[in-house]
Amino acid sequence: MNNKTIEIINVMSLRGPNIWTYRPALEAWVDIGDLEDSPSNTIPGFYERLTAMLPGLAEHHCGVGERGGFLERLREGTWPAHIMEHVMIELQNLAGVQTGFGKAREVKGKRGLYKLVVRARYEEVSRKALVAARDIVMAAIEDKPYDVEAMVTELTDFAERTGLGPSTYNIVDAATDRRIPALRLNDGNLVQLGFGARSRRIWTAETDQTSAISESISRDKDLTKRLLQSCGVPIPEGRVVTSPDDAWDAAQDIGLPVVVKPSDANHGRGVSMDLNTQQDIEAAFKLADEEGSDVMVERFVRGDEHRLLVVGGKLVAATKGEIAAVTGDGKSTVTELIESQINTDPRRGDHEDFPLSRITYEEDPTILLILERQGFGPDSVPPQGKTVLIQSRGNLAFDCTDDVHPDVAAAASLAARIVGLDIAGVDIVAQDISRPLEEQGGAIVEVNAGPGLLMHLKPAVGKPRPVGQAIVDHLFPQKDDNGRIPIVGITGSRGKTMVARLAARMIKLHGPYVGTACSDGIFLRQRRMDANDSANWAAAHRILMNRSVEAAVFENGYRAIASEGLAYDRCLVGVVTNIGNDDNLADLHFPDADALATIARTQVDIVLPEGAAVLNAADHRVAELADLCDGSVIFFALSPDTEALAKHREQGGRALFVRDGSIVLAEGKLEAPLVDTATLAIQDLDKLPWVVENILAAAGAAWAVGVGTDVIRAAIETFDYGIGKKTA
Repeated sequence: MNNKTIEIINVMSLRGPNIWTYRPALEAWVDIGDLEDSPSNTIPGFYERLTAMLPGLAEHHCGVGERGGFLERLREGTWPAHIMEHVMIELQNLAGVQTGFGKAREVKGKRGLYKLVVRARYEEVSRKALVAARDIVMAAIEDKPYDVEAMVTELTDFAERTGLGPSTYNIVDAATDRRIPALRLNDGNLVQLGFGARSRRIWTAETDQTSAISESISRDKDLTKRLLQSCGVPIPEGRVVTSPDDAWDAAQDIGLPVVVKPSDANHGRGVSMDLNTQQDIEAAFKLADEEGSDVMVERFVRGDEHRLLVVGGKLVAATKGEIAAVTGDGKSTVTELIESQINTDPRRGDHEDFPLSRITYEEDPTILLILERQGFGPDSVPPQGKTVLIQSRGNLAFDCTDDVHPDVAAAASLAARIVGLDIAGVDIVAQDISRPLEEQGGAIVEVNAGPGLLMHLKPAVGKPRPVGQAIVDHLFPQKDDNGRIPIVGITGSRGKTMVARLAARMIKLHGPYVGTACSDGIFLRQRRMDANDSANWAAAHRILMNRSVEAAVFENGYRAIASEGLAYDRCLVGVVTNIGNDDNLADLHFPDADALATIARTQVDIVLPEGAAVLNAADHRVAELADLCDGSVIFFALSPDTEALAKHREQGGRALFVRDGSIVLAEGKLEAPLVDTATLAIQDLDKLPWVVENILAAAGAAWAVGVGTDVIRAAIETFDYGIGKKTA
């Protein structure tokens, strides 16, 4: 009986560096059954059906290295798992989740079973794309219909709900350019940049320097105005009003025309401008009052609205608003004209990715008041050639950064400092932003916390501004500051836990506040905080989030690396203790020690250029990993005559070994005895060579971090080994 189906039998989320890639990925085990005997070139019409459903596959290079490479593989004949890989990549790209990396590898000795791996920016999106890829490939094989467009729409909506917003993503992307790691701390836009005590946090365009007091001040527009006025910043006169009659009284006191708005106006909702009559002012009061906050009446400032983005006291971007209007044709209603003349602009849309918003009465009810003042309603038909104003201000999406006068920039920066915001969106009304405000009667009308960045990243007109980079540079002002703490990662078949505990002790005695996650639990400065097995991704993630931690030590078993990935992108020190000749992870399809070496290399691959790999020279599989390290190498072995270690010393390299009963640190030909093993409180230590190897590995890790020999010696001599202690 033929079994021409594709079954997804296991899915693992690799949330950090792994055997496939430095980035998070999704690994799926796919059983293609009897389709193993049916490569793509043997299925009539398959090529045509698949490429018709997903024409973008023509852009995939695949192993050929050029456009059309994957289609060439399809024509020559390739297998469903490989095809699923590319379909999965294409679906995510179509959904706006850019993905390029993918692999499909047959599991040796398991006919029809493949490991399919694709870069996963957002795990749940990738999981949905995986299932959809299987269904699309099967539909193309069986010549059945499949609604690709509907699936892409579903994936796009899901990505928008679960992924980072465009502003946050831009900041994270800028941090990545500076090699600053990022950890997402919730399902929204709360992100940590950097690790432990060196980290900073952002929530879209707010940072851990944005105080709650400053944010509260910015929400209170009346208080903001009073503070700005007291410091000489030009503002429109105005006050809070309590009723329609009070609003009219305030307008008369201030002088017409006026603006009526909520005291915590957001995105222009409830704001009515250029009001001259009691009827309009009273109607505007009701609109503003519906927003649920106090209502303000202010002097109307003539000119265009501008949004100036101030980061760390510096102007980094500015945009200008536009007036929205329609022209009557004598046949269409105002609503129809808005749709045909305004909302058809391809730059307008309902999602954040569009620089301009669609205009609707629901989103901006002040349109109805503006129309009423002109003698129109939504269903009115304006005469041929009649211009009808729809929005007097809004859509701050026209870049004018280069036009801002230095005095205007200084006023915006002062306003942000007065309110106390490190990142602020300063709204200015001026007829000409290239002239000082005082010359033209311009004014600062609002100072906003957590300003939107999309208008500066994707302006409707003008060039994008690197606002994410400005925010990252503000948080990490020193160019060489990458937000990293020293991290020691340890893997191997045996000895990892002891090495982790001893290395952490050495670093702790050196001074830093150390966080450790290993099989014995989670430790902070040697105090056990969790007694559960913590040699896993989640525990390491907890350590990296802890802003007290100045250095971290992590145990990473081969199983954890293969099934979860590492919790950190790079480390200062990577230790590999050994690879047991009889060890394997057969259930994960790593059948022998040679296969485990592909996992062990992950820990070495991610060592920073300024860091070091600490490797067991007596284990040939481990010693061979030295060539993969971007940093330096420290070898350790019981004997100084171990071939790899001896050769390494001849080239001036660092090493640790035992000579005449003493642990020795060596660099090239220079040797420095560290501690006499006979003095250690361990009974029959000569019969426990693996314990000595663990001590060597831990000392090598501490040496690589910069711990002094006296501290390393003290840690070795006072460590509680718990192994047959000697008694007097």
